[in-house]
Amino acid sequence: MDSKDVVQLIEASSGVHFSGFHLNGLQPRNSDVEQPTTSTTECVQKQPFVIAGVAGGAASGKTTVCDMIIEQLHDQRVVLVNQDSFYHNLTEEELKRVHDYNFDHPDAFDTEKLLCSMENLKHGKAVDIPKYDFKSYKNNILQSRRVNPSDVIILEGILVFHDSRVREMMNMKIFVDTDADVRLARRIRRDTVEKGRDIGQVLDQYSKFVKPAFDDFILPTKKYADIIIPRGGDNHVAIDLIVQHIRTKLGQHDLCKIYPNLYVIQSTFQIRGMHTLIRDAKTTKHDFVFYADRLIRLVVEHGLGHLPFTEKQVTTPTGSVYTGVDFCKRLCGVSVIRSGESMENALRACCKGIKIGKILIHREGDNGQQLIYEKLPNDILDRHVLLLDPILGTGNSAVQAISLLIRKGVPESNIIFLNLISAPQGVHVVCKSFPRIKIVTSEIDIGLNEDYRVIPGMGEFGDRYFGTDDDDDQQVIQI
Repeated sequence: MDSKDVVQLIEASSGVHFSGFHLNGLQPRNSDVEQPTTSTTECVQKQPFVIAGVAGGAASGKTTVCDMIIEQLHDQRVVLVNQDSFYHNLTEEELKRVHDYNFDHPDAFDTEKLLCSMENLKHGKAVDIPKYDFKSYKNNILQSRRVNPSDVIILEGILVFHDSRVREMMNMKIFVDTDADVRLARRIRRDTVEKGRDIGQVLDQYSKFVKPAFDDFILPTKKYADIIIPRGGDNHVAIDLIVQHIRTKLGQHDLCKIYPNLYVIQSTFQIRGMHTLIRDAKTTKHDFVFYADRLIRLVVEHGLGHLPFTEKQVTTPTGSVYTGVDFCKRLCGVSVIRSGESMENALRACCKGIKIGKILIHREGDNGQQLIYEKLPNDILDRHVLLLDPILGTGNSAVQAISLLIRKGVPESNIIFLNLISAPQGVHVVCKSFPRIKIVTSEIDIGLNEDYRVIPGMGEFGDRYFGTDDDDDQQVIQI
């Protein structure tokens, strides 16, 4: 392994710290030969990786939230698209009664044009976004804005969740929830000071159009949100969480583009919440084990989805025929002692009676690693192997374990390496050394510190899981 190559790969992907998701597709029937479930091309086509929708009532603080997210993602390619740019041009008849026109109704927007623009951006094409002129109520008076494809696209507007076709394009849906009195006060201040309107006109428009539209069309879309931000831009904790989530997804996606054999389970705020708990140095051993087990189970299930299968038909209790698949029978697990043993129960729960081998690798810093002990099934060369180790750091231990399995006759393509978190350095080392194995993980972290620990990481996993750390030591776990 040429260390210069690794350094170059790390530098190529260190600009972003994100995470990708993988969509499992069925392999051809009677597929006993491993075939890639995804490809580098498919990963690239998922650009932009994050499309975030930000909805909420007028003057709820949506723009402030978007600006704060963009500011914190300053090292990423981020573009903001406003739903306001896609208002319909008013007809001559509508212009005569413009004060009776409801700009908060779904029909006020050219949703088809919005969809077309978002589809083009999603598929890597630059688009011209119109600038709506609120003096002439036309979108062809001002020069349009050229928007190039980016890593992150934020679509902001009061009704961006209303149309299901627009919602389905989003990887993340955020609803800014601000008290109605606060929204009204902001609207009065904005319209009277910035637009020179009479306060009576503002209140009349609010009671006639704005409030009914919010109750009828905007508030009901709150149920579609993945995350709700009370108090808008004042809620720094929620915004930080969103930014971290986007960074994680982007960094993992960047590695996915390099290595088609890397799979990161699709991140949700539920998964993100469990990671938050097990990474917290103050989390009790009981809670650490509980949430670690839940995450391990998800990783194991995802890993099993990459095994070959054969088509199988069964008769249901109704007498009907169901065409499904039969699980891979020749399977075993191999855990890296000792932290890898924490993953054995989840594997046994998913695969009844599965054989599990052991590998003990002595670790002394980043170098001097040597195999101490191995106990593997005699027929392991005829099996698909799930290699278990919750942390992929430098990759040296993984390379040692995989090399042993290959020496035992296991085909490289028959090995699936399961772990909870990975460092980019370890991913580079393992994937470059063994391009045909699969790595399945739940998150990719920023990197390694000077002590070769994964950061932010979760400390010594085995000590925390099995409770072998002293209380004093637990207070200084690096996360």
